[in-house]
Amino acid sequence: MKGIVFTEFLEMVEAEHGLETVDAIIEESDLPSEGAYTSVGTYDFNEMVLLLTSLSEKTKLSIKDLQYSFGHYLFNGLVKSHPEVVSSYKNPLGLLYSIEDHIHVHVKKLYPEAELPTFKILEKTEKTLSMIYCSSRGLYALAHGLIVKTFEHFSKGVKVEYKLLNEAGTEVQFEIHQNE
Repeated sequence: MKGIVFTEFLEMVEAEHGLETVDAIIEESDLPSEGAYTSVGTYDFNEMVLLLTSLSEKTKLSIKDLQYSFGHYLFNGLVKSHPEVVSSYKNPLGLLYSIEDHIHVHVKKLYPEAELPTFKILEKTEKTLSMIYCSSRGLYALAHGLIVKTFEHFSKGVKVEYKLLNEAGTEVQFEIHQNE
């Protein structure tokens, strides 16, 4: 998993729960990296699982809720790091529709070893998008947070529904409806 995900996660934890919580979850998680992340590094996904689990225990928030909050937070960090990717879109549905064909192509150029989820578009209209998220990591709640924040970025309202296509959450169908 790319380091930017870890650095943004720890920034979110500090902003929402304090530096003491950051220190505590790093210490409690017994991480091979010892919690020393760089945005361009690559780290074991299991370290994120350990950090999320520790944060969940400390805050009493579910891992799913933490993933959603992190997706919401992560959007701004990604836009700040790569503004050119988002600035070429005029609306949120256009951006989401182009995840596979543009955004992930851009990410793969920068980080060839990145393991990205896939998004299969089922249907797109002017105000709706139906797609399937696939990832062995099952971070669909993080994707949900990114989707909602995408609409907020464009000052649009949204209703997002999802259905797990398997128990692990590695395949999830999202139904996205832009409000007026």
